[in-house]
Amino acid sequence: MEGRKLLNTEVAISFVKDTFVQELKKRLNLIPISSPLVVLDGTGLNDDLNGIERPVSFPIKSLNEKKAVVVHSLAKWKRVRLKELEMLPGEGIITDMKALRPDEDYTPIHSIYVDQWDWEKVIAKEQRNLSFLRETVLEIYQSLRFAETEVEKRYPHLQAILPENITFISSEELLQKYPELSAKERENAITKAYGAVFLYGIGGALSNGVAHDGRAADYDDWSTVNEAGYHGLNGDILVWNPVLNAAFELSSMGIRVDKKALSHQMEIRNCTEKSKLTFHTMLLNDELPQSIGGGIGQSRVCMFMLKKKHIGEVQVSIWEEDKKQSLRQEGIDIL
Repeated sequence: MEGRKLLNTEVAISFVKDTFVQELKKRLNLIPISSPLVVLDGTGLNDDLNGIERPVSFPIKSLNEKKAVVVHSLAKWKRVRLKELEMLPGEGIITDMKALRPDEDYTPIHSIYVDQWDWEKVIAKEQRNLSFLRETVLEIYQSLRFAETEVEKRYPHLQAILPENITFISSEELLQKYPELSAKERENAITKAYGAVFLYGIGGALSNGVAHDGRAADYDDWSTVNEAGYHGLNGDILVWNPVLNAAFELSSMGIRVDKKALSHQMEIRNCTEKSKLTFHTMLLNDELPQSIGGGIGQSRVCMFMLKKKHIGEVQVSIWEEDKKQSLRQEGIDIL
């Protein structure tokens, strides 16, 4: 019976993924494309995440031992691909990204294996603003609500809980609202209050001198002053997860840096030497399109929609045997 239960979970996972991604592609005008598992080191194409995580790397015999790295995400690779595919404003791409992050801490919502929908879309220069970011977030959120409703139709015991609207708030406003709380505690408080939140302006230092969370200098624009008077054109989609009793990040996304924001953010992070890398040189030479993009966690979406307690229930990864045994004792079946 345990095998049939796991099989039913696999069927449900497939339904969630197919339903959501079809709606997302339609709403954002995204074309599915192929994507790499590895890229060459030294090109600047791999996502540095917070700047301290080590990628999996290995030499390639047929390329004179040049080093390749397994991707962390495709944040920068996608922008180069938009140029290569000659995409026009309003057109975008989406890919089924698989990655390894060996420095990731094991938690009920983290493993070393990462699966997400990585998407990127060409925008016009005049769309580099908070208003357009909001419009895009709303399309993604409505795709999530559509998928959740369809899941409930198929599995009536999985009740749809997302609110009709998503609340927008800057990380600075959130700090002012809950100055006594830590960043994660602030996320929990605001998301529990509203059910779904887009927290924008993540990466730069706030008025307390500390960034809400880390962001690399060379993909999201977290430094440009937006029309609301705060810094940043990026953010996270957070929903309240009653199973985990916590805020739950489903997506990190944003309008990407232009050459002005890239130069400024590299100065802030003391990494101006990156300007000589392939990706950064192309961007500083105006050879790449303006874009918006992000990653939407596949396992995260499935966890939320299927009301699962542990990420191992919706993805296959590596877990210590004693951990798997203890989870089974709690009634949690790891794939």
